[in-house]
Amino acid sequence: MTDLDDVFGAVPAAAYTHHERYGETVHRSVPEWIQREVTSLQVQAGHCVLEIGTGSGYSGALLTQLCGPSGRVTSIDISDELIDRARAIHAERGVTGVDCYVADGHEGFPPAAPFDRVVVWCTPPRLPRALVDQVVDGGRIVVCLPIARLPSITLITTITVAAGQPQVQAVTGGIYAQSTPTAVDDAVTVPGRWVDYCDPQPDPSWIAIGWRADDPDGSGARSGLNQLLHPGHTETYRDLEADWRSWSAFTAALADPSLSLVSLRNEIRGIGHTTATSAAVILTDATVIADSPGSVSMAVLRAWLTRWEQAGRPAPDGFSTRLVPYDGAGLPGWDLHALPPTAPRHDTRKISEWR
Repeated sequence: MTDLDDVFGAVPAAAYTHHERYGETVHRSVPEWIQREVTSLQVQAGHCVLEIGTGSGYSGALLTQLCGPSGRVTSIDISDELIDRARAIHAERGVTGVDCYVADGHEGFPPAAPFDRVVVWCTPPRLPRALVDQVVDGGRIVVCLPIARLPSITLITTITVAAGQPQVQAVTGGIYAQSTPTAVDDAVTVPGRWVDYCDPQPDPSWIAIGWRADDPDGSGARSGLNQLLHPGHTETYRDLEADWRSWSAFTAALADPSLSLVSLRNEIRGIGHTTATSAAVILTDATVIADSPGSVSMAVLRAWLTRWEQAGRPAPDGFSTRLVPYDGAGLPGWDLHALPPTAPRHDTRKISEWR
């Protein structure tokens, strides 16, 4: 067994996520994902680590094991309830190498900086400059970053910092909840950022559009969602479930302003193309819906699917990415851009296999 295997085996996730006294918490990530991100972080004994998103406390306990008695973990969360819960469980289990505070992760945590490592268990709108400024030269950040201004189209990004500048080392597929300036009600199912219209009845349906700047009153978004809730055309594409992360990354890399994301009746999501007068998306179950079989959006969606198949349905970790500085209104930092595959491989399969 490796040292990491020993650490993962020594900290029981259920002791934090399903505690006998404090109960179960929905504010937790999949343990396997936590272990993957902790592995990418490359924590060493004696490191000072900032954890943003305390959650159940499980990840903080893992990091404390890796830092050892000469290191320190600072764990922050926007929710005082989660901080109190994690503190209590850490104390009960005798975990003393982690300090938990209520704070906004977009600002990092200057009182304990600088940090050798930073891990972020949520998705900020971009890589915050404050985090980079609080990392030592040669330090490392693992964070989920959007690659489109739409919910849930993200890549888990491993970043190193050299001379105050972030550099992407690796990306992989994955999604974490959006970061928020205040604690979120557990019952809320609509993302707090980049949703352009929501129909709350009977179950929430919403749409996010890349062309929101051209739709200031939301009428186009409302029309698009209505067309997708009552489609004039339906058909089925080949299997998509296993490659959904590839599809979402590929469409984001196209950087088409008409890219749109929908959630229908709080049950299923779809990605596709919308305009003020047309709409077509492919859902996670491979169902294709559109306002009509001959709509402009349907033609674009078909073209996107063809290009994606020709590219070989590339895995998220195969995309090239770059960090682009942003100093406009709102959070300063860097936006992550994914680049479309530059050399599509020849694919002899039928690329328009509809059934």
